[in-house]
Amino acid sequence: MTDSSPGPTERVLALLALLQQRQTWSGSELAERLGTTTRTIRRDVDRLRELGYPVNATQGVAGGYRLGAGRALPPLLLDDAEAVAVAVSLRLAAGGTVAGASEAALRALAKLDQVLPSRLRHRVRGIHDSISTLPGSAAAETVDADALVAIAGACRDLVRLEFAYAARSGASTRRRVEPYGLVATGRRWYLMAYDLDRDDWRTFRLDRLGEVHVSTWRFTAREHEDPVTYVHRAVTSSPYPHQVLVRFRAPAAAVRAAYPVAAVSVEPETEDTCLLRTGGDDLAMVAVYLGVAGHDFEVLEPPELAEICTAIGTRFERAGRGPQHPPRS
Repeated sequence: MTDSSPGPTERVLALLALLQQRQTWSGSELAERLGTTTRTIRRDVDRLRELGYPVNATQGVAGGYRLGAGRALPPLLLDDAEAVAVAVSLRLAAGGTVAGASEAALRALAKLDQVLPSRLRHRVRGIHDSISTLPGSAAAETVDADALVAIAGACRDLVRLEFAYAARSGASTRRRVEPYGLVATGRRWYLMAYDLDRDDWRTFRLDRLGEVHVSTWRFTAREHEDPVTYVHRAVTSSPYPHQVLVRFRAPAAAVRAAYPVAAVSVEPETEDTCLLRTGGDDLAMVAVYLGVAGHDFEVLEPPELAEICTAIGTRFERAGRGPQHPPRS
C-alpha cells in the first residue's frame, strides 16, 4: 500500500503557501490544515527560517505564526491564477506612469516568463494581446516610484506626511497632511489627505509632490469619504473656474458610457434622467462637450451656459441648412 501523505519538502512548501494567504495562523490551525502535529509545524517553520523566510512567532491568545519582512526578498509561491495576474500586470506596467517602473517591470517580467509553464505563458500572451491602450490627447504625468511607495505606506500605517507641493500657479508650499488613500485615474495619481494647516480635506497630484518625508507621528483616522468618490468629484469640477450642473434626459448608465470616468460625475435622478457635474475653463467648449453625448439635456448651472448653448445651437442650425446665397441686387 502506497503512503499518500506528503513528504517533508511538499509539506514545507504547503506551509509556506498557507502563510502567504493570510496574516496570522495558530499552530493548531496549521497542523489541522496540513494533517500533522504542532510539533511538526514548529520543525517546518525552522526549515523555512533556514531557507531565508522570516517567519515570526508570537505568544498569547492572539498569537501564532506570520510571514514577516526580511532583509532580502525570498521566493514567493504563486498559484496559476496569481502567476497570470502578475505577468499581465507587469506587461501593462511596462508602459505605466511611475518613473522607473517600466524598466523594472520588464526585468521582473523576463524573470517570470523564464519559469512560467508553457500553458500559463500562452494564457498570459493571449490576455495581453487582447488588451489595447488608447493614448489620450495629453501625455500621462509620471510620478517618483519611491515617493509612491512611501505615500502608500503612510496611508496604510496612518502616519503623517510632509512634502513640498506645487500649485497650478507654480507657487510651492510645504504641506503637513494625514494621508487616507491613493487614486489613479489613468493619466495621473492623486492623494486624498486631510491638510493639517488648512484644517480641511484636500486632493494632491503626485506629479506635483516633492521632498516627501514620512513622519513617525501616528494619527487616529477621521470619518471620511471613500477616496475614489472624493477624488473623482474633485478632479471633475473643483480645479476649474466654471462649475457645471446639467440634467440629461437619459439613464445614468447611458450618459456615463459617453464620457471618460475622470471627466464627469453622473448621479441617477430617475430611471430616465440623471444629473451630470463637470467643470471647465471655457463654457463654450463645455457646451460642445455636453452636446456630443447624443442625449437631450437642460442646463441647471450656471445660467450663462444656457445662453451659450442657445447661441451655438442657432449657429449649428444655420450650418445645417447648407450654403446661404446672398440676395441678388
